[in-house]
Amino acid sequence: MSHRRLKLLSANIQAGSSTRGYHDYVARSWSHVLPAGNKRGALDTIAQLAGQHDIVGLQESDPGSLRSGFTNQTHYLAERAGFAYWSHQPNRSMGGVASSANGLLSKLEPISVTDHPLPGRIAGRGVLLARFGEGDEGLTVAIAHLSLGATSRMSQLAFIAELLHGLPHAVLMGDFNCTLDRPEMALLYQRTRLQPPTHGVLTFPSWRPQRAIDHILATDPLTCHAVSAMPAALSDHLALSIDLAVPDRALNRPSQAPSP
Repeated sequence: MSHRRLKLLSANIQAGSSTRGYHDYVARSWSHVLPAGNKRGALDTIAQLAGQHDIVGLQESDPGSLRSGFTNQTHYLAERAGFAYWSHQPNRSMGGVASSANGLLSKLEPISVTDHPLPGRIAGRGVLLARFGEGDEGLTVAIAHLSLGATSRMSQLAFIAELLHGLPHAVLMGDFNCTLDRPEMALLYQRTRLQPPTHGVLTFPSWRPQRAIDHILATDPLTCHAVSAMPAALSDHLALSIDLAVPDRALNRPSQAPSP
């Protein structure tokens, strides 16, 4: 069976803001609501990293509010990094002052992109679902940013498990806000073909990584190689990169389907 190697990246970009220590959450809190600081420069640095990959999942990408200078950051990154296809899922807006979205950047043309709000005690979380390839054999890539609370994460992962149930070629990436061994993660493994990695990669906080809370999970027919963490400019999360071996049939578009 022939395979194609794809490079995937998951990055919580913190809307281009800078956090270099816990003190910055207070001392630089203004940067999360005002268009100040070198956010454009941070985005350019992220674009250089993203451009080395085939599919990128973004979290905390501002879809165009005051703090980003009304720039859709996902669109900006797509143009700067040379991605032909992009989509975003705005999830949370604070009166036009600050907004947050999941984002997709892709060099492969998706057949479909859909977004789904996630359940939780506080609204404003979602999962972005992109399909590449035709039918149940096609590759599905889900991008999510889960809640801080375990109860909400449990319901959110149950919802995502329903979306991905039975799919042989699926990837779930994002900021999970929890480690791989949490009970809510076990539910995901039980209800889908997603497999836990052999070990978590420390991604948070970026200046002294101590927790593995950003993940890229793949189903068992997909093979992951070369997992690594790297800075996403000065975000408080490190980005997570993997090489993924995907069967060619999972990327066949309708016009490419083999003749019977």
